[in-house]
Amino acid sequence: MNAELFDCRVAFAETLIELAETDERVVVVVNDSVGSSNLAEFQRRFPERTINVGIAEQTMVGVGAGLALSGRIPFVSAAASFLTGRATEQIKVDAAYANTNVKLCGQSPGMGYGALGATHHSIEDISWLRALPGLTIIVPADPAETSAAVRWMAAHEGPVYLRVSRLPVPNIFDQTYRFSPGRGRVVRDGPAATVVANGVCLTRALEAANLLAEQGVEIRVVSMPSVQPLDEDLVLACAAATGRLVTVEEGQVSGGLGAAVASLLAVKRPTPMRILGVPGVFAPTGSEPWLLDHFGMDPAGIAAAVRELL
Repeated sequence: MNAELFDCRVAFAETLIELAETDERVVVVVNDSVGSSNLAEFQRRFPERTINVGIAEQTMVGVGAGLALSGRIPFVSAAASFLTGRATEQIKVDAAYANTNVKLCGQSPGMGYGALGATHHSIEDISWLRALPGLTIIVPADPAETSAAVRWMAAHEGPVYLRVSRLPVPNIFDQTYRFSPGRGRVVRDGPAATVVANGVCLTRALEAANLLAEQGVEIRVVSMPSVQPLDEDLVLACAAATGRLVTVEEGQVSGGLGAAVASLLAVKRPTPMRILGVPGVFAPTGSEPWLLDHFGMDPAGIAAAVRELL
């Protein structure tokens, strides 16, 4: 991995501009969140395709659904905590149930607004939205994965929820990366155990693999950007190959990536596992890296979870 760090919001915005240049159907809908969504340049270049409804998240999703029904491709962008918390009913009814072509973009998800505390943390969003049938949920880990997901969303007909991370991360993938729903990929191989991660936690999982390798333990690391649908075949293959599995996610352990993996394994291949995330509490105030460390999602904590299973 390259040690230089990058903001996934930049990749998100640059890809949207590129798409908008060739497809006039691409529009953005925001809730006074042009700056936090990094969409100032999009607004400058396409002012007629930037719709700011003010601080009205329910209206924002409804407007997005209306634009979709009129043939546009709306990217509805706001802080993940407010987009999914305040507009849950509209996401359920106007996007998922109606199967409209709305692209929901949750900015600064997880504990990205760390210093603003529990009211701004979005650690429940995956749990809430996984309960909605027909809604694709994507949690990319780096700029290339973010950009590829945005391209796929624009071409896909149907509702999607995308997390766009705030915490700078190194590049893991190159520009040849292609996103496919329901597909993960092995980014490091090893026989001792499997760590499945997404979002900003994938970098930390790879760092944990380096720590374990120094101790003579080689593990498999899997990138799982597609939470819904889940790559069931890959999860089952990893469980069969390594016999132990750890999931790592920046969100509540109840209902998220780990819960999806555990539900699958419980029915089809019971496997010893650990689920790392926020353990059913409101996260305290602090920087995003500190909060991840606090909940054991640092390289040492992930490595310790693996060693517990060995």
